[in-house]
Amino acid sequence: MIPRHLKIGVAVLLATILGLSGYMLRLKRHVPGAPAVELAHVAPPPTGPKEQVTLYVAYDDPGILVARGASIPLPQGRQERAQEVLQALLARYLEEDSSHPLPAGSEIRNVYLVDPGMAVIDANATLADRHRSGVLVEELTVISLVQTLSANVPGINRVKILVDGKERETLAGHADLTNLFDTANVQQLAEQLKAVH
Repeated sequence: MIPRHLKIGVAVLLATILGLSGYMLRLKRHVPGAPAVELAHVAPPPTGPKEQVTLYVAYDDPGILVARGASIPLPQGRQERAQEVLQALLARYLEEDSSHPLPAGSEIRNVYLVDPGMAVIDANATLADRHRSGVLVEELTVISLVQTLSANVPGINRVKILVDGKERETLAGHADLTNLFDTANVQQLAEQLKAVH
C-alpha cells in the first residue's frame, strides 16, 4: 500500500505540472489584434573619447558620394572602432530626411577583421531584404560602406559583405556581393562619383 503523504505529494506535483503546461500554452498563443513586435539587436553605447571620422555619405538625387566629418565616441579596439564608424554612417541613412534612405531596422551586425588587410561587414537581413532595388542606389550603399570603413580603419585593402552571416549574390538584385571589394578600386569609384557630378 502506498503511504497517504506520497499520494498527496504526487497529486500536487501533477497538478503543478498541468498548471504550468497550461500557462506555457497561453503564453505561446498569439493574441489576435496585437501588433507583431520586431526584435532588434541593441548594442551597448560606444565608450571612449569622441574622435573625428570621415563618413562617405551617398546622395541619391545627383548620384554622388560626399565625404562628411563626424565626431563620434570610439572604443579602443580596432574591430569595435570599425563597427562604430559604420553604425554612425547607417544612423545618417536612417534619419527622416536622409539623402540615401535605408529601411528602418537596418544595421551592421558586426565587422570582422579577418587578417591585417581584410574586413568582413555583416549586415542584417532587413538592410538587404528591404533595400530599394536599383543599380545606382545599391552601388551607392556598397561603395559608401566600403569607402567609409577603409578611410577610417587603416590597413584594410579588401572587404567582403555578408547578410546575416551568409554570402548573398546581390544586395537587392543588382549590386554584386559575391566578390571581395578591393578598397583601392572602390576609392577610385568614389572619386569618380564626386568628380562626375
